[in-house]
Amino acid sequence: MKTKLFRGIDYENAAAGMGALGFWLFIAAIVLGGIWDSARKRETQQETLRRVIESGASVDQATVERILGSHSDPQSNARDLKVAATIVLYIAPGLAILGLCIWFINQQALLPIIGAATLMAFIGLGLRAAARIAEGTDQQDSSN
Repeated sequence: MKTKLFRGIDYENAAAGMGALGFWLFIAAIVLGGIWDSARKRETQQETLRRVIESGASVDQATVERILGSHSDPQSNARDLKVAATIVLYIAPGLAILGLCIWFINQQALLPIIGAATLMAFIGLGLRAAARIAEGTDQQDSSN
């Protein structure tokens, strides 16, 4: 039986809605925080470059790239993808085990959680494939 205490408000549904709202606000805060952080870093790098130019020092392309951080290490891209793939691939069986534990409480919850675990496994495999492609591209770029 649903609980309606004050002016017909269904508090169980309201609590679920507040929980969902809180989750999406948290995700939005993380995304906006990341955008703000990268904008501040970029602004600081540009300010540093401006001060170097104003000081009259000679600025070549290597100095600009070093200050702005625009030159990325090709090997680090593949390594980052491998790390992400490893993390995601270990999450997948963890979700499957979680699904089995929840199955003892609610049998209907098993399939959606197993589906999420399968999705995570495919994401991990995709990241692993992207790492191999990035390694191959980096080796071709360095040979040319």
